[in-house]
Amino acid sequence: MGRQHLECYRRLPSVSVAAICDGDKARLRGGKVIKGNITDEAFLDLGDVALYTDYEKMLAKEQLDVVSITVPTYMHHDYAIKALDAGAHVLSEKPMAMNVEHCEDMIAAAKTNKRILQIGHCIRFWPEYAKTKQIIDSGKYGRVMVASFRRISAVPGWSWHNWLIHAKQSGGAIMDLHIHDADFIQYLFGLPEAVRSEGAIGPSGGYDYVTTQYVYNNNSVVSAEGGFVISPGFQFEMSFVISLEKATIVYDCRRKPTLQVYLVKGGPVTPEIEPGDGYSRETTHFIARIGGKKLPIVISPLDSLNAIKIILAEKQSAESKKEVAIR
Repeated sequence: MGRQHLECYRRLPSVSVAAICDGDKARLRGGKVIKGNITDEAFLDLGDVALYTDYEKMLAKEQLDVVSITVPTYMHHDYAIKALDAGAHVLSEKPMAMNVEHCEDMIAAAKTNKRILQIGHCIRFWPEYAKTKQIIDSGKYGRVMVASFRRISAVPGWSWHNWLIHAKQSGGAIMDLHIHDADFIQYLFGLPEAVRSEGAIGPSGGYDYVTTQYVYNNNSVVSAEGGFVISPGFQFEMSFVISLEKATIVYDCRRKPTLQVYLVKGGPVTPEIEPGDGYSRETTHFIARIGGKKLPIVISPLDSLNAIKIILAEKQSAESKKEVAIR
């Protein structure tokens, strides 16, 4: 994700990349992208920026306006706060942190230092998801009756020291992968009243597959499932089906077209979506806000904290086999 952030910044004419820090010296040499679930492959030339292996040294020596935090999840809290205290605005990868207290610390540091903190919930910016939000909010097809989401990956073998498949470092798939859909659900429908979850312990030692029912007091049926327990060779899937009173919205990243609206009377219709992807769009939004442009805030630090609350409630529900309220 550090490489992905770098490419996004380099596409913005108002941004100059000053420095890169990586504790792994071999990675600072550039080279071929580790693909993971991202399809881009490119050779990255890092010769035009200052290179560091010591994060605190970089913060002290460079006068940085922005720091992107793309380290493993368990490090987000410390690295983000150090950057905020150094006077930088922060774009940190999701999830925000491993627990609510660390999220609250990060929010407090941003407020104290009067800096923008944005967490990389890129799905809110993904063109098909953003269009779906727009369609639902317009009310043209009535209320949502049923919504189901899926996000499924093969077991990730590409992460640094395999941190993704160590639940104490990543939180497991429920925290690293499934959180995308949990957050988008709260973006569409607000914070659920409660959750009912079933989970499977996977290679990380944590919940690496989960299926959850989100409880709302409006008679909508909302669910999501996903994780990374699938055998190698599986094609990554992110998809959803949302049935409204007058139409059904269907998305599948593996299909062409990816997004279609099936009308009760007529259809299907292929909506026009904005160019780019979630990574480029979230970075552009972040930089525009730093530049003083007045924009609706697509993702707030409180939203990101609430996403953690949802996931922790799902874990508790899976463990207890009971419905768990979101507080």
